Amino acid sequence: MAKTLVLAEKPSVGKELARVLGCRRGGDGYLEGDRYVVTWALGHLVTLADPDVYDKKLEKWNMEDLPMLPEPMKLVVIRETSRQFKVVQSLMKRSDVSELVIATDAGREGELVARWIMVKAGWNKPAKRLWISSQTDRAIREGFANLKPSQDYDDLFRSAQARSEADWLVGLNVTRALTCKYNAQLSAGRVQTPTLALIVQREDEIRRFVPKEFYGAAIELDGFHATWRDKNGQGRTFDRAEAEKIVRECTAKPCVLSQVSRMKRQTPPPAAYDLTELQRDANRKYAYSAKETLDLMQSLYERHKVLTYPRTDSRYISDDVVPTLPDRLRAVMTGPYKELAQQVFRARPLQTKYLVNNAKVTDHHAIIPTEEAPDLLQMTGPERNIYDLVVRRFLAVLLPPFTYEQIKLTVSVGDYHFVANGRLVRQQGWKAAYDKLAGLGDEQAEEDEQRLPELTQGQRMQVRAARVTTGKTSPPARYTEATLLTAMEHPAGQVEDKHLSQILQQTSGLGTPATRADIIEKLFSSFYIERHGKELMPTSKGIQLIGLVPPELRSAELTARWEDRLARIAKGQERDREFVSQMRTYAAKLVEQVKASDAKYTHDNQTRKPCPQCGKLLLLVKGKRGDMLVCPDRECGFRKSVTQVTNARCPNCHKKLELWGEGDKRMFACACGYREKLSDFTERRKRDGAGKSDVRRYLAQQQNQQQTANPAMADALAKWMEKNKK
Repeated sequence: MAKTLVLAEKPSVGKELARVLGCRRGGDGYLEGDRYVVTWALGHLVTLADPDVYDKKLEKWNMEDLPMLPEPMKLVVIRETSRQFKVVQSLMKRSDVSELVIATDAGREGELVARWIMVKAGWNKPAKRLWISSQTDRAIREGFANLKPSQDYDDLFRSAQARSEADWLVGLNVTRALTCKYNAQLSAGRVQTPTLALIVQREDEIRRFVPKEFYGAAIELDGFHATWRDKNGQGRTFDRAEAEKIVRECTAKPCVLSQVSRMKRQTPPPAAYDLTELQRDANRKYAYSAKETLDLMQSLYERHKVLTYPRTDSRYISDDVVPTLPDRLRAVMTGPYKELAQQVFRARPLQTKYLVNNAKVTDHHAIIPTEEAPDLLQMTGPERNIYDLVVRRFLAVLLPPFTYEQIKLTVSVGDYHFVANGRLVRQQGWKAAYDKLAGLGDEQAEEDEQRLPELTQGQRMQVRAARVTTGKTSPPARYTEATLLTAMEHPAGQVEDKHLSQILQQTSGLGTPATRADIIEKLFSSFYIERHGKELMPTSKGIQLIGLVPPELRSAELTARWEDRLARIAKGQERDREFVSQMRTYAAKLVEQVKASDAKYTHDNQTRKPCPQCGKLLLLVKGKRGDMLVCPDRECGFRKSVTQVTNARCPNCHKKLELWGEGDKRMFACACGYREKLSDFTERRKRDGAGKSDVRRYLAQQQNQQQTANPAMADALAKWMEKNKK
């Protein structure tokens, strides 16, 4: 009997597909049933070949060997996952396998994962495409009942491959050119570099900013206060004497309520989440990095199956999803959401005005709950937090607008006018989905408002007190991950060309929802940026790099041009080979620009400590989890942790402790001055009653979060656990 081979992108997804399809017989890297054989990749199993595959001399980085412009470009099996590739290839060559279902992630990158495996394995039989937005049993069954011909996605594959080849040609050539030219570990790319340029430019604006003091005036009346406004509606002046004159002339003077305006207003609910908006809110509320949020979403999508596909750039759903909304509401009638979900459910027909928009749905609709009832107790704390954000937003967008009455009073004291604002809530609407603990109910910062007494126009009053108010102009705020994600999503301001700016507004901006998290992580791991609290700051290396790269790579304009052409390729309106050919010419041009540059690069973080492997002086850099010593030689690659930010808390100020030193001399240190030896720390945890599970959890967290291993601490805690075994 002929069988259908199903290729998933990850083992977790493959096993879920196999369960639904009735494939219960286990094999090495696959599961089999009477009709289907389900196997999986491990992400990419096949990739573009490294330069040395084309020519052995390219193993060494030499300027004279640039540019590297291989044609045609070769595919190679990734060595670390070659075993699974052989499994997939052998299944593809089985005589009883007659067709293939591509079940990798439904998007540009997922298409590339599958097609490259098919090309490298020599697949030449019929293929179909599974395109679903959630991993529930129902979605899988419906997806297999409505499989599409793989040919429908050929142009999407060509677009993905063209993007990958162009990034190879530009990124590898410019990175090698910069590294060879300046003898430093430098890298550049069409998305990474303009993202770094945003941070560097903001830091330059802050450094050049000169604060100016400004002044205003405020008066106190019976039951409320009001602030001065000039004839243009401005409430500040840079002339202190003017503010003092206003206060002097208004103190203890009679006044009249010259205007009372009442206006009914409403605020519609915020749109449902796409990945970038979810990452922003998770960073603002929980300080999760973009990568952490994506990983948590992936778990809620694949493992728990309670949320839909995460890598989406749409904030709406299409008409065909509307019939499933009642089932999705039933699924979230649990825990803290039960009462509100029931309220929304009873108010049918559902209010979908702010949720449904066919024109704004791309490959995948917004992130919303699935029809699968959640087991909240099986989720980790961070998973619960992300789930909470999505469910509350889902309920909010199905609720009516928040309605209120905006009250504005104008008080006249002689020739001066003062205003006071108030608000009277008429209907909570969508804000009922958010309480003070949930937060994030307000999408915009609201004007400072107060409870106002009942007043009538023309009423006379007395100024009880008047005072000068002062403040200073503030520099632009440094980026956080939340605001950087916004800037990456909407980088049109970087581009002067109106047409290209419009393209960036219509496309996903810098990177895609799926790649932005990795881009930010790459900036950290390359030591181009560092974190100060929530703020992101460029390092000296990052600032210098922006001055060294060809100007075209600093702007989002390159991405705009690429995305425009890649979108045309995906629609079959442009040939992919023509685009890649032009990228070869462009890469050669960029290399020549680097070669011709007379700019200099300085290691201003160089220490006096020699590298134990190559002898070059080590650099002191601030990694995401602490300070490190790094060899400047790319081929050496030596790294050593100096300090590590741990999850252990200071007993005095409760901030996270840093771990200093090596071996038996390791000790914890805190900015408040607290110091504690590692051995004393172990004894204190034992004395305070920390269980073995606490220590085991602590070790697991450190292993997952630290960039480099912490063997001395791990050994000490492991010995303590062994000693206390019963």
